[in-house]
Amino acid sequence: MTEKTHASLAIPARETEGGHALPPRNREWKRAKIAIWIVLALLAVGALRTVIANVLQSRSVAETTKQNATQYVNVVSPTQTEGGGNTLLPGTLRGFVESPIYARSTGYLLHWYADIGTRVKQGQLLADLDTPEIDQELAQSLAQRAQTSSSLGLAKSSMERWQQLRQRDAVSQQELDERTSTYTQDLANLAAADANVKRLQQLESFKRIVAPFSGVVTQRNVDVGDLIDAGSGTSRALFALAQSDPLRVYVQLPQAYAQNVSVGQNVVVTQAELPGQQFHGTITHISGAIDVPTRSLQVEVTLPNPDNKLRPGAYVQVAVPAAAHAQLTVPGNALLFRAEGPRLAVVDANGNVALHKVVIAQDLGQSLEIESGIEANDKIIINPSDSIADGDHVRITQPQKNGKGAS
Repeated sequence: MTEKTHASLAIPARETEGGHALPPRNREWKRAKIAIWIVLALLAVGALRTVIANVLQSRSVAETTKQNATQYVNVVSPTQTEGGGNTLLPGTLRGFVESPIYARSTGYLLHWYADIGTRVKQGQLLADLDTPEIDQELAQSLAQRAQTSSSLGLAKSSMERWQQLRQRDAVSQQELDERTSTYTQDLANLAAADANVKRLQQLESFKRIVAPFSGVVTQRNVDVGDLIDAGSGTSRALFALAQSDPLRVYVQLPQAYAQNVSVGQNVVVTQAELPGQQFHGTITHISGAIDVPTRSLQVEVTLPNPDNKLRPGAYVQVAVPAAAHAQLTVPGNALLFRAEGPRLAVVDANGNVALHKVVIAQDLGQSLEIESGIEANDKIIINPSDSIADGDHVRITQPQKNGKGAS
């Protein structure tokens, strides 16, 4: 509006302040709109900044979550071992000849001459028995034999006399046959008496307990004054004797290796208590059948023991020829035990896990020989988590070249 318009409308003219006219209203309105736009721009910038920050934070959380969900694993490749090596198997040392010594006669122990650990020769006296009952029976049998021998002499002379009388027809043939039968019967009675005397003499000789073979006494179960019962049914053994040179080693060979051993092969025997020492033996006997409960073949090894370092009954390890075909070896800490059987976790090129069912040919302690289930170029996870499953995605951190993974 102009001043003329103000005047026509009876509106007083704008006053001045300090002698200066006030700015027009349209200028103030422009300034107000500029201020509003600035405020709106600032609000928009703030809102955009907040949205961007939220988006970036969401992406960061998603990436962190994804990174935490990713499983990092170490893998190894199976090691291929060629056949022709040795396989360690447990064995038991036994004396080449082992026998408990029982009494054949009943009596009391008078004295013993060999204690445990004593090395004896064949025929050496081990103990003496007092057998009063057998002594009396022997004396009685000797008297009966003398009585029978006397009757035999009389029967013989009577038979000869009656034979002479028969030649002169002084007696009948029936009477001669009776005298001949009496002589024959007395002759049989003397033979029976002789047999009884020999039996009791043999029992009398068993009062001396002697070593049946050269060896070492491993047990002494009696002492002076003990009542000794004859036989091995319910009675206890007086001594136990073992021949310690050479020794026998019995090994149960798994069925998978049964075709790789033969009589005459050399084996190496070791004992944990004798570190660094090896003892060489020879396979002398092989069982002709597989044991059904254990699916194993019994092998007997003859082991020289001239210095008696090895003792019967000890636990040893025997290195026997291994399987002829190649095996794949993986670390023992790669095996997974599941209800379906042993498994190995194999990672493919895309990082996906597949659990392979495997057949273990031999457990070597820190490593396993796998007969089937994996290939030579597979990547096997070592120390896999119990929760790992088929289809899981993993990331390989430290691939290794062979099957000697860390435990």
